[in-house]
Amino acid sequence: MNNDRNALIAGLIALAGFLKANPQVPTSIAPVIIRGFPSNDTDEQMCAEVDKVAALLGTDIDRDHLPHGHYMTSISFGPVTYEFTAILATARARHAAVDSYRDCIQTDI
Repeated sequence: MNNDRNALIAGLIALAGFLKANPQVPTSIAPVIIRGFPSNDTDEQMCAEVDKVAALLGTDIDRDHLPHGHYMTSISFGPVTYEFTAILATARARHAAVDSYRDCIQTDI
């Protein structure tokens, strides 16, 4: 895991350096979001992991995403955001139910 983390950080630093050194390369005005997720476990255990990350970030749980089954926290640095999200059992079940119809609909296109 530490190698993955180090590779991500090195890649972000290299990209930032490249973009700074090459102002002719266009960039998007859309925000950049780095997402992290706890290991699939019980809702309580995943929420506890998000709570730990929120404490490390000094942020709160984003209550706007709770109705959608996402227990998350985030921190932004200008247009760059780091999110850590637990996708709760009800949201995973809802997605699986919708996804189960994926190959059932045929179009004439």
